[in-house]
Parts: sequence; C-alpha cells; structure tokens
Amino acid sequence: MQFVTRSQWGARPSRYDLVYIGSTRGVKIHYEGTAVPAALAKNENHTSCAGRVRAIQASHLANRQEDYSDIAYTAMVCPHGYVYEGRGSHRKTGANGNQTLNANHYAVCAMVGDSGLTTPTDKQLAGLRDAVEWLRASGGAGSEIKGHRDGFATACPGGPLYAWVQKGAPRPGGTTPSKPKPPTYEPFPGVGWFKANPRSPIVTAMGRRLVAVKCSAYRSGPGPQWTESDRQSYARWQRHLGYSGDDADGWPGPSSWAALKVPKV
Repeated sequence: MQFVTRSQWGARPSRYDLVYIGSTRGVKIHYEGTAVPAALAKNENHTSCAGRVRAIQASHLANRQEDYSDIAYTAMVCPHGYVYEGRGSHRKTGANGNQTLNANHYAVCAMVGDSGLTTPTDKQLAGLRDAVEWLRASGGAGSEIKGHRDGFATACPGGPLYAWVQKGAPRPGGTTPSKPKPPTYEPFPGVGWFKANPRSPIVTAMGRRLVAVKCSAYRSGPGPQWTESDRQSYARWQRHLGYSGDDADGWPGPSSWAALKVPKV
C-alpha cells in the first residue's frame, strides 16, 4: 500500500477530539460528488493530490453548519493509487450521513467526481482495496463493502464506482480477493507479568495501541521496558473505558486488555 500519513500530506489539527470506535461493520465507498479535473489522473499531476486533500479538509473545517471535527473521510484515494490518511482507523467518520451510519462503517473517498474524472483508474481501484484491507487489519473493519448510497439517499459514489462496489469491489484484473485473515491479538499475559517489570515487544505493542487511542502519558517511546509511563498510560485507557478507583490503577486486567486489541507480536 502506498500510504500517505496526515503529517506527510500536511493535515491541520482536528477541531475537536475525534470519537473512538473499536470496530465497524465494514467500509463505505464515496466520491467527491463535484467536478474533478480529468487531467488529475495523469502521472505528472500526482503532485497535486496532497493539495487536493488539504483543500477538502479546509472546506470541511469551514463548514459551520455540519461543524465537522476534521476532514469527514477515514481516508482518500487518488487516481494514482495512493491512500491518504484522513481521520484514520478507530475514529468515527463524519461522512456517512448520521451518527448511526458514521459509527457502522468507515468512509473511504475516491478522488473522482460527477464530471471530469468520473471513472476510477485501475490504480485507484487497487488503492481503494488497499484502504479497505488496511482498515480490516488495523481498524477492526468488518467484511462489508458498500456504497454511500446504501442506506442514505445520495448519488454517491457515482455510477461507475458503485457498479464496482456491486461486483464485490474486485482488484483490477477481474478477481475478488479472498477473505482476509482476521487480525490476531496478544493474549492477556496476567497482571503478575506486568508487575514483574517485564522487558518485551509486547510492552511496545501495547504502548503503540495506547498512543493510537489517545491515552498516552509517554514523554518518549513507548519501548519494550515496562515503566511508570506505561502504567499511567494504561490507567488513562481504563478511565476511558469507564473504570475508576482501584479498577483504574494502571495495572492491566483481562477485560481492558481485550478491549485494547494489542496486535500479536
């Protein structure tokens, strides 16, 4: 996957804290719904794509009626197949029409429109599949791939893109990828394991997840050695889940660990 992070494309900070979601039913495909220049698909014009994402974010942040927290989409995909991180994984989208729909599916937008560039390129279709598979592996997305119009009254994602969705969203070449393997997570190693001050890649993986869910108390790292910063970060995660008192003391327990979904190392 050719992935472009928020910092790489020059994203502005979110206006409000983005709402955390653990998983979704799947992904909904969108298009811009306005004119997109046909020339954008030329190889030499890829340098314009990051600026286009910045412009879309700026227009969403300027929309006081919708009062968007950020760019509405989870990700955007340009005609050259690059996946631009929008709100990102485990963040509720703002693009699907209402709060329930936004929580049920991630939103991935292709840079095609209702005039000009209306038919996605093969590289773009491959990038859309990359985005879907990224969200399945890293965002808890389920197996559904739908169009924005599924469940909401809109023409989005346009005729050509919706026809592709109805075919099962195959990669270019006419084959639909096999169902991806479900992500695997580290089993809970036990509170005693943490209290023994372990040094392990599991601690690093846990710390990265705590950073991803915005519960970081780290000044540097995270790293493999269990530290007080790990415990303080985990306490933030426990409070985020609604725990308090001794149940939010920063020592991992089986329920909070399962909810954190630390990737298998």
